[in-house]
Amino acid sequence: MLARRITTYAIKRSFLKRSQQWHIRQRQMFSTAPAANPPSTHAAVLGGITTELDRLAPRIDLRADQIEILEGPSDFYNTLKNKIKLAKKRIYLSTLYIGKSEHELVSCIQQALQQNKDLKVSILTDALRGTRETPEPSCASLLSPLVVDFPDQVEIRMYHTPNLTGLRKRFIPKRINEGWGLQHMKLYGIDNEVILSGANLSSDYFTNRQDRYHMFSSKRVADYFARIHYTMCRVSFLLEPSITSGKYRLVWPGDNAAPSPLEDPKSYVAATTELFKPLIATSTPSQAPSSSQNTAFNTAIFPLLILPRSLNNELPALQSLLSTPLPYGASYFFTAGYFNPDPAITASLLAASSNLQASSDNQSPISTTVLTASPWANGFYGSKGVSGMLPPAYTLLSRRFLHAATQTAPGAVTLREWRRGTVGLMDGWTYHAKGLWLTLPSPATSRTQKTDKSAMATPPPSLGPSVTIIGSSNYTVRSYSLDVEVGAIVVTTNSGLQERLRKEEENLLRYSKVVTEEDLKGGERRVGWRVRVAMWIVRIAGGSL
Repeated sequence: MLARRITTYAIKRSFLKRSQQWHIRQRQMFSTAPAANPPSTHAAVLGGITTELDRLAPRIDLRADQIEILEGPSDFYNTLKNKIKLAKKRIYLSTLYIGKSEHELVSCIQQALQQNKDLKVSILTDALRGTRETPEPSCASLLSPLVVDFPDQVEIRMYHTPNLTGLRKRFIPKRINEGWGLQHMKLYGIDNEVILSGANLSSDYFTNRQDRYHMFSSKRVADYFARIHYTMCRVSFLLEPSITSGKYRLVWPGDNAAPSPLEDPKSYVAATTELFKPLIATSTPSQAPSSSQNTAFNTAIFPLLILPRSLNNELPALQSLLSTPLPYGASYFFTAGYFNPDPAITASLLAASSNLQASSDNQSPISTTVLTASPWANGFYGSKGVSGMLPPAYTLLSRRFLHAATQTAPGAVTLREWRRGTVGLMDGWTYHAKGLWLTLPSPATSRTQKTDKSAMATPPPSLGPSVTIIGSSNYTVRSYSLDVEVGAIVVTTNSGLQERLRKEEENLLRYSKVVTEEDLKGGERRVGWRVRVAMWIVRIAGGSL
């Protein structure tokens, strides 16, 4: 068994090595050096941020009241069902998978289709995850009846990675083959609204798996992400009903916009890249809206997209945010359910925290809070085999991060772990949220000269974050090398939205506590040699957790 696992990792080594080489070139191309003197006003800081983002992503201006932040899984599920039932023209759902037992959700879609013959439904999932249980019930077999009952209204597409072909696809077990790449986008669009999230569509994400959910009530925003969704559908397999035991078959339509990834993966990647390039093209100065053009627009979103080994504007955008010169009292909050950030993200977080914020006579490091799942809130907790080693592996990575933070930014970085019960027990939750928030000090305080060292010890108050990133990416090497991801950066000057973003932070922090390097060393947190050996094998094989 161990030999087979080592062989499996070795197969991945060659591809991941090439992916990481491309990834390094991307870092070098987009790296941004911080300025020496931080701006002193909100307008100056946010102006600098949006100027940089305008170089990296398209921009859509909107009002802050067009963004609703949902709090938890039940809010997400109830909102999604209610919106689907009232849909008039379109429903588009991009997700990793829909749980094979989500009959209630499918029933909501059926109800909406029966009530409105003009309604069109498009669903995009991942082919590997969506068919893994075949010939037993699966995501694909759950959705197939929709096509049977509403052939003129429903289309089901399944993306297949171009990285798993030939002998790899034939011999790698289904349980682990998704390690070669997935459709990982989460877009839930209904008419002129769209929810961006990191949540999939299954029972745990609707009940006891904490994530993030931002709903945008804007036709421009919904239309933009619909273009992302439908473009990916044009380069994905089509699900057709079948009388076979699996109840479906996947076909590659002749009018698709690229050759099949299973037959010509290189040409598939090239064609797909050209299709998506215009969708993340930046606006020219004459095209980019400004606040002076419409004072009702107090918020902007900058869409982010990752196509493996070809397009990635998320990493340079995130690095740009973390290298922004900031005034005294600013802070970062970063969260990831699986604490294994890409090395470029880790380096940027540590560099941002070690930067000194200067007032007239004093300096202090930028405060950074990092939140991740505790082992007891990790979805792999209690799993058998290699996957059961993942929670302690993340513990070791957290400890190494804290050690590095102590060396580079003493006192600036706080690590917190989220736990709400224990996975597998009654009332136990898992943690799956990810994102970044940037909070600036209140304008009045940032104009005040801080000369009293005792005053410097207490950060000035703020309404809440002015910037956040929302989306599907986990910010890992895998996210940037293997998976298809989508998200957005939200920048706002509106105090109401800043307050809602602050409450979102507080909601995530509610079930967390501070952990130190010492906390992660001994007792039940001690990481055994088997975990270390397994991590070493993955590393030398070119893999990633």
